[in-house]
Amino acid sequence: MNIFGIGLPEMAVIMVVALLIFGPKKLPEIGRSVGKTIRSFQEASKEFQNEFQKEVEQLEEVVKTTAELEPKQIHPAKSEQDTASSSQPS
Repeated sequence: MNIFGIGLPEMAVIMVVALLIFGPKKLPEIGRSVGKTIRSFQEASKEFQNEFQKEVEQLEEVVKTTAELEPKQIHPAKSEQDTASSSQPS
């Protein structure tokens, strides 16, 4: 078990120190508040990831659309240049 890089022995030491500092009556309340904080952080992180993913998908769609349009715009421009250079006497 490895949470935030902390193994089981380190977690036990932290719990014993917390028990000594806060006492047995306050420890469950502190545990609940820490759990709620971690949960809200995870939810915010997931929300950020979802928003970021939506933006990436929108950018990919714009790039794909632009890539589809560019060849259509480049080819007529090339044919116009070819026509202009072939009509000019050398």
